[in-house]
Amino acid sequence: MIGRLRGILIEKQPAQVLVEAAGLGYEVDIPYTTFYQLPESGQEVLLHTHFAVRDDAHSLYGFAQKLDRDLFRLLIRVNGVGPKSALGIMSGLETEQFIRCVADRDVASLVKIPGIGKKTAERLLIEMADRIGQLDGMAVPGASELVSGKPASRQPDASEEAEAALIALGYKPQEASRAISRIDAEGLSREELIRQALKSMVPTN
Repeated sequence: MIGRLRGILIEKQPAQVLVEAAGLGYEVDIPYTTFYQLPESGQEVLLHTHFAVRDDAHSLYGFAQKLDRDLFRLLIRVNGVGPKSALGIMSGLETEQFIRCVADRDVASLVKIPGIGKKTAERLLIEMADRIGQLDGMAVPGASELVSGKPASRQPDASEEAEAALIALGYKPQEASRAISRIDAEGLSREELIRQALKSMVPTN
């Protein structure tokens, strides 16, 4: 695994750079947010990297900050999100902005990113809510505080989070509220509440 690359920046483009290190030239795919932080060609650069091996290719992805690389690794674990989509997301949003989107369940900002449809955005919000906390111990409820510097609001309970997730999936607030209220939520996780609510809203013949 190549986790970090330090060398001379030979060429740079918005989506890829060429870095020479120990006599070798490494082609590294990057998001736009990293491109804007690069030094001028001919200067030394340090990238935090992720090395991916597939049957048809060996690819190296680079990021200006370790936090960005760690977010990339979480994104590619989401069902339906590959390295190309992850780079697209990170090109459209700074890491802190993405964390805020997850905290605020902000589908609208995600669907503005090319290649990210509503269903993918909804899946990202649901799956990443539990994973964001793996980024240097940051949890979703603290994301707004991270970005704005203001104290975070009260953490929503499982029922509130499940209701918000149903609304993000396209259900009307009243429908989501009724579906959650019909469930004995004590001791249930958000994911189990969502599953039971969706099951109850499926029409029966």
